[in-house]
Amino acid sequence: MPDSATSFGFTTREFWHNLSRPTDSALSKAILTILVFAESLVCIFWIFTLSGLGEGYALMAAVPYVYIIVSYASLLVFYRSKKFEYFTFTQLVMLLVMPFFMQWAIGGYEASSGIAIWAILSPIGALMILGTRPSTPWFMLFALLAGLSWKLNYMFVGNTLPIPTHIKDTFFLMNIMGVACILYAVMRYFQSQKERTLLELSQEQARSEKLLLNILPKSIANRLKDNDMRIADSHEEVTILFADIVGFTKMTSSMPPAELVDLLSQLFSRFDSLADQHGLEKIKTIGDGYMVVGGAPVSREDHATVIAQLALEMQLELAAFNEQTRKNLQIRIGISSGPVVAGVIGTSKFAYDIWGDSVNMASRMEKTGLSGTIQVSEFTYQLLKKNHKLESRGLVEVKGKGKVNTYLLKA
Repeated sequence: MPDSATSFGFTTREFWHNLSRPTDSALSKAILTILVFAESLVCIFWIFTLSGLGEGYALMAAVPYVYIIVSYASLLVFYRSKKFEYFTFTQLVMLLVMPFFMQWAIGGYEASSGIAIWAILSPIGALMILGTRPSTPWFMLFALLAGLSWKLNYMFVGNTLPIPTHIKDTFFLMNIMGVACILYAVMRYFQSQKERTLLELSQEQARSEKLLLNILPKSIANRLKDNDMRIADSHEEVTILFADIVGFTKMTSSMPPAELVDLLSQLFSRFDSLADQHGLEKIKTIGDGYMVVGGAPVSREDHATVIAQLALEMQLELAAFNEQTRKNLQIRIGISSGPVVAGVIGTSKFAYDIWGDSVNMASRMEKTGLSGTIQVSEFTYQLLKKNHKLESRGLVEVKGKGKVNTYLLKA
């Protein structure tokens, strides 16, 4: 048969294309194609078998013949009007009534070997193509026709013509195995597409989950997924770290943009890895600025200690980065501790952030710090002095605070 002239809704090339890339429409077309193709093959067998028994069997052979004519006619209408719904309806009707007409013409249930069982393909097809609720009327019609055929079976027995036993046995086998094979093939294909869809959905969900966790802390992401849309938490004591590359503004005028972004990305990715290792939460990057918090969103008693350790490791990581890239980058790091409010702001491009005087103080510690040093506030000094080496820097003028005592964290 020519590639462009399949009789069941679309070309062979389109059929296999749809099998490999199933969508709702493609899946419906593929399922209907399988059903109609199988039914048409059976009709051809019935036509040749019954026609070979003599002229008296012409009426029996005419029923499947009419089915094939109507199928091609509806296909022509479908191709011209591009209305798949019309073609689907026509084929479901034919799948439903044609087996019953065949059974009536042959002479009832016994004489036809229960050929009406083929009509079950109509409600099954409707179930997989149209959905659960729209398929209910089709099944009810099948049940109605089956019951009516049983009730009026005595009327059709009079139409019985002698059919050789071996042909009746062949019909019986075909009716059982044919319907069973077609149902299994259709259900298997339907299930394979369902499994593929569920797998793709699972993979997409995993990617979305990973993306969400790259934006928000895990505990916050879980709360958002539970429809907790107003997240605002108070933390009595956390430690905040700000880091900034010294002379970055000058670098922007001397480096190509792509190279500059790549440089920042490589360095900050290393800082991200360190923060993850210590279980700390990176809040954001602002240009060449890097912000991390310890003790939020999940509280921890060692917030100051672990942030101090992170700051020292960031200095070592920067030294290794400079050696590998032959750069001479320097950073200032500022640390402060205290209470903050943390939460998610916005409904579009939302972000987890923290606010409070402690955040401002940490930012001031970075801005007033010295290149290559880690400057901490008085509050943080009190938390670190027992287990860390700190050097007093003395009084430093801090915007909005006046002169305050600051300290330098040493390795």
